[in-house]
Amino acid sequence: MSIEQVDPVPTRPRTDSPSRLVPVGEPPRTITFLIPELLDGREGSNRSRGGRCQLKASNDFEAVSAWLAEYAETPHTLRSYRKEVERLLLWATGARGKALSSLTREDLLAYEAFLANPGAEWMSRELPRHGSNRRLFERGLSAGSVRHAMGIVSGLFGYLVAAGYLAGNPLALRRRRKTGRKPARVERYLDHATWEFVLDFVETWPRDSARDRQNYERLRWVLRLLHGTGLRASEAAKARATDLMFRRGNWWLRVVGKGDVEGDVPVGAELMQAYTRYREFHGLPSVIAPDDVSPLVMSIAGNREACLTSTAIYLIVKDVFQRAAEARNAVDPAAAKMLRRASTHWLRHTAATHQADAGTDLRFIQKNLRHASLETTALYLHAEDDRRHQATGGRLVFGAITSGRRSSTGVGVVG
Repeated sequence: MSIEQVDPVPTRPRTDSPSRLVPVGEPPRTITFLIPELLDGREGSNRSRGGRCQLKASNDFEAVSAWLAEYAETPHTLRSYRKEVERLLLWATGARGKALSSLTREDLLAYEAFLANPGAEWMSRELPRHGSNRRLFERGLSAGSVRHAMGIVSGLFGYLVAAGYLAGNPLALRRRRKTGRKPARVERYLDHATWEFVLDFVETWPRDSARDRQNYERLRWVLRLLHGTGLRASEAAKARATDLMFRRGNWWLRVVGKGDVEGDVPVGAELMQAYTRYREFHGLPSVIAPDDVSPLVMSIAGNREACLTSTAIYLIVKDVFQRAAEARNAVDPAAAKMLRRASTHWLRHTAATHQADAGTDLRFIQKNLRHASLETTALYLHAEDDRRHQATGGRLVFGAITSGRRSSTGVGVVG
């Protein structure tokens, strides 16, 4: 039986059912919609009935909320995981008419097909962006995105089985597909010319009012911080002055990143000069005191207590890229298109790519980015491809290999 035969593309369910609705349980309230009580999973067919459950959860929503709470300290991961589990819950209860704790392997085969082809009613731009009737998709997911989504769902089921809430993981039977392909080079980065354009564009930012100057100084600093260190937005948002260390004549930034991986990131002299300028603009001394807990990136008015959120960092960078794209479009439409797509994570890729282009040892870049595998870091090596292209393409003229002798038409002659 094919996946298509298991379940055709489901019709989007109505959300005005007269069934009594119950809010998602605690802790904490991380799911943002309501589900019919009859499908809350209290009587789920895959519930573990023997042994002792390690969660207080009495229904699926409380169990899922407990799983999401494990990621409370990693906002980006939490948002990503919450999005995937909300999709699954809405599909299971609305289109499938089942509680999450009643889903079988066949159900999840149908869900995998649904992610790739959800149907127009699930993607309508007329749907709101929030609530149980919101738009869940911009388009069907690519094969890679489907694999990623199903990996997250499998992690959820595995957690609930380990906690004694579910009897089994229906995705444990999932066949592991091997593509046989090596990972592609990282392409989400800004080349040197585009990056220099962004920096120059920022210098045209208005500075007439006090608010304008505050915005300019913060934007100028945020771009340099992310490019100079390769930090993720969440890491930059949490960083404070006390995380900077001066050791053997050099500045380092202590970072606790994804998966609680600790690392010390080099902070160069130019970046420290930029930070000193930012501090002095907000009336902070250029010399960092041992008890200075001010955030590395402050609010626009210079609040020295509260850190910004990773979303705030993301929006700051996204705004300047969008404006830079508009300014660049007439001269270089390709670069403008790139800038419209760019985000804070592009700056992390850009930092790594520019370090590699400058000849920095790959092992050092790995430590700077805190990659577990050197193979991951190697995806940023573009300079070798550039040299290969120049060495090859530079000797090809309309398909003929040049050897210093040309025909009267100017086409290279093999000699």
